Amino acid sequence: MSLYYRNILVAVDGSIEAEWAFKKAIAIAKRNDANITLIHVIDSRSFATVESYDRTTVGERAETYAEDVMAKYKKEAELAGVLNVQTLIEYGSPKVIIPNEGAKKANADLIICGATGLNAVERFLIGSVSEHITRSAECDVLVVRNEKEE
Repeated sequence: MSLYYRNILVAVDGSIEAEWAFKKAIAIAKRNDANITLIHVIDSRSFATVESYDRTTVGERAETYAEDVMAKYKKEAELAGVLNVQTLIEYGSPKVIIPNEGAKKANADLIICGATGLNAVERFLIGSVSEHITRSAECDVLVVRNEKEE
């Protein structure tokens, strides 16, 4: 068992909780001289509910939003001194993609996510993304609940 992390996967969705997770990830990456991979999952399941709109337009807006969020976070991490920052934008269910495909692509030994995110309705009905990540990830998971500093 290693006491250091080398590859940190950080789930971001634009929420304040994701921002706290991101800041904690920067601190951990700097202490461990680790790589950060930022992941944003566009929940394509929600496109099926958009019957009266052009799904292509909705998908394009979601992708543009994701690209903007990722560029902001990547720049902030690099300015903070993290040397290797990668980004992943995926489509599907965040609950499945982050701990499985995302973790494998990042070769993650730590996943960091916020305790809650943008989808409050889904969290109420079937459980949170962070809960699913902690149950199915093969590596360590840090769920960030607030922005308190050490």
